[in-house]
Amino acid sequence: MCGIAGILFKDTARRPFDLTTGGALVEMLDTLLHRGPDSAGFALYREPLNETLRLRFFIREGAEAAGDVGRIKQALVAQGAEIIEDETVGCTYGAVVRYRGDIQKFSFAMEHAARMVSLGVSLDIIKDLGHPRELAKRYEIARFNGTHAIGHTRLATESGVHPETSHPFWATGFADVSVVHNGQLTNYWIMRRRLERRGMEFHTENDTELIAVYLAWQLSQGHSLEEALRASLDDLDGTFSCIVATRDAIGYAKDKLAAKPMVKYEDDHLVAIASEEVALNRLFPGQVLKTTEPPPLTCGLWSRQ
Repeated sequence: MCGIAGILFKDTARRPFDLTTGGALVEMLDTLLHRGPDSAGFALYREPLNETLRLRFFIREGAEAAGDVGRIKQALVAQGAEIIEDETVGCTYGAVVRYRGDIQKFSFAMEHAARMVSLGVSLDIIKDLGHPRELAKRYEIARFNGTHAIGHTRLATESGVHPETSHPFWATGFADVSVVHNGQLTNYWIMRRRLERRGMEFHTENDTELIAVYLAWQLSQGHSLEEALRASLDDLDGTFSCIVATRDAIGYAKDKLAAKPMVKYEDDHLVAIASEEVALNRLFPGQVLKTTEPPPLTCGLWSRQ
């Protein structure tokens, strides 16, 4: 049992409350803490910078952090990336770089050089051990006020409790695709081998990473995100509710059994999705919301204006 949440503002100039995008997601995840107290994470979509990529890496803390950062910097320079700005916070090192080469080759090379968290023109994934409010304070999540974001609280079941096994996951080799997921895929290895034969790479055995890679591969073949989500309903077996985000959109998919809960709210200003209605109520205290639960074997998609 895990908690997932996502929010997209249709018009950033008109918001129905005073919370930032990051602050709103923290509030939603805080209500879902009982679903997953082991770790938490946020996929934040920041405004793109001209001809740059955002990268984040896991590093060791304490005295070993400086050595890890030095090796990452050397690897970036070796791949032809120019570091524009960087930061070390928590168990991560983040950098904005100027890079004009092949993103997939660059991504694969950097994954082999260091433990990457995310890569994107806009995407910045922050995940770590601890509760959502703890991470919000450590990584200043409330300062983020972009167009959309997705998040997760994890109850570890199939793997240990580590920052690397926290969600969200991004699709290695593809910029700006991230996924949070509640459930389990029963055809994980079949799908993974199929994608590996097509040149995809994996760095964990988490089925959420597979969903991200699968959707990114579909996008690389010229399919729209909506088409990729529809295809996932046929190709992925198991019980799952997932939320996916790209640079310009947020969407969901729900399996045919609908055993994993999902509730959504939409008005003229935003769309918000979460595992439980209480997360949506946190955004509008004291109000009665008209929420809906997506039917089994369905998907949905919203794009920013």
